[in-house]
Amino acid sequence: MIPESVKIVEVGPRDGLQNESRTLPVPERIRLVQSLAEAGLKQVEAGSFVRPDLLPQISDTSQVLSGLDMDAGVGYPVLVPNMRGLDNALSAGAREIAVFAAASETFSQKNINCSISESIQRFSEVAKTAIDQGIKVRGYISCVLGCPYTGTVSPEKVLSVARSLEDMGCYEISLGDTIGIGTPVATRVLIDTIVPHIPVERLAVHFHDTYGQALANILVALQAGISVVDSSVAGLGGCPYAHGASGNVATEDVVFMLDGMGIHHGVDLSRLIIVGRSICTLLDRPVMSRVNLARAPIDFEV
Repeated sequence: MIPESVKIVEVGPRDGLQNESRTLPVPERIRLVQSLAEAGLKQVEAGSFVRPDLLPQISDTSQVLSGLDMDAGVGYPVLVPNMRGLDNALSAGAREIAVFAAASETFSQKNINCSISESIQRFSEVAKTAIDQGIKVRGYISCVLGCPYTGTVSPEKVLSVARSLEDMGCYEISLGDTIGIGTPVATRVLIDTIVPHIPVERLAVHFHDTYGQALANILVALQAGISVVDSSVAGLGGCPYAHGASGNVATEDVVFMLDGMGIHHGVDLSRLIIVGRSICTLLDRPVMSRVNLARAPIDFEV
């Protein structure tokens, strides 16, 4: 049941950068997105239209989009929190957006200051308006395997949120282990709970590597037939709920595992390694990818 090919959704320029302490200038963010596309990634998150005072690291996303070739066969989704954000995204020429809900009531209140049901109502309006204008909508669910405030999250709660996202028209639903606490058995239970109700073709996984479980969890997802994996070049980002811990699983590590399994993905690992090292130099931070650290320097420019 393992898929023959996998789509990698690169989240480094959005979910990665938003958790970094340094803010990159717009030209460097554009170059990062372009370099990832040149390495073969066909879906690269370009930023967010969240209030700039909340996430200055990924503000000015409209300028980032204006510097990209929107007709190059690469998708550049952007995160949209509300109708105002959608209006700004549409004005900037975005062709795909993402909305985000949590499977934990406490996390939802602390993160976006509203209940899960209120967030679903808010995003339903955003999704309908976007879809009516021909804009694709992707849905994210946070805390699918655990909450930093309340601990365990039931698979049934995740399913409820996933069905709401599906009902509002999200073409794909990404299951996010926000604090990286999930294990393979818990991942399998979650997927087995959801798949009878939502087609596996509409699911993606988004694992953080806080406890070193991300690749193992991704393998379980692949074995269940899921063929979309979110990851971040060089492991950009951190886990804000675990000081000093890694955040997103590194794209290089995912690509290496897929190569070893004979699964097609279309990404040039050597070029990706260079991109990872370059962006970490700009951010003055270490590379978190095990594969990147293990590989000898490669002498060509990206």
